[in-house]
Amino acid sequence: MIQDELFALQDTEYAAFQSKLTPNIPRESIIGVRVPQLRKLAKRIGKSKESQEFLLALPHAYYDENMLHSLLISEIEEFDECIRALDVFLPFVDNWAVCDIISPKIFKKNREKAIVNILSWIKSNHTYICRFGIGMIMQLYLEDEYFKKSYLDIIAEIKTEDYYINMMRAWLFQVALVKKWEITIKYIENNSLDIFTHNKTISKSCESYRIDKEKKEYLKTLRRK
Repeated sequence: MIQDELFALQDTEYAAFQSKLTPNIPRESIIGVRVPQLRKLAKRIGKSKESQEFLLALPHAYYDENMLHSLLISEIEEFDECIRALDVFLPFVDNWAVCDIISPKIFKKNREKAIVNILSWIKSNHTYICRFGIGMIMQLYLEDEYFKKSYLDIIAEIKTEDYYINMMRAWLFQVALVKKWEITIKYIENNSLDIFTHNKTISKSCESYRIDKEKKEYLKTLRRK
């Protein structure tokens, strides 16, 4: 049983540490399996019957089961199967860590198809479905060949006070400043983002080693009160 395998990998000190990073998750629901161990388990059981049954056994009782679920989805090799698995699982995602570790490899080979679903997820009222969609734009669509300014427009226009959505928006704009400075800086100069996301984008950018000192100094002049 997969749950038994997870408990066999338990690290209680790590569980306590992870609980501090995900304060909205009850401490008792965290087994404490480190991510490298989860990745090894996902690789080992990926195509097994047990794995397929596990993917259908929702909701899971433990945070670590959700983390493993995310990693198993990321390994699915057939695009439509991956989309179906995501649509079933995403409504059950209840924290940033489980959300952010989902990274379907098959999307890299199917960006033109995946964008339809990604833009739909971004429109969701569910915190982590929306956050996941934004994260996929950040991961897959800021490179020259796949970039469209309209993606930045869509994310800039999101109106929410949700902390976890706005943190991901800020992260995306920080990465966009690295990869598309001339286009992205206009969103900061024109105050296109809400104050929280605007200032958090600047803070993240000033912490980034991929943005040079001169640009960081300029960004600091654009902070809003």
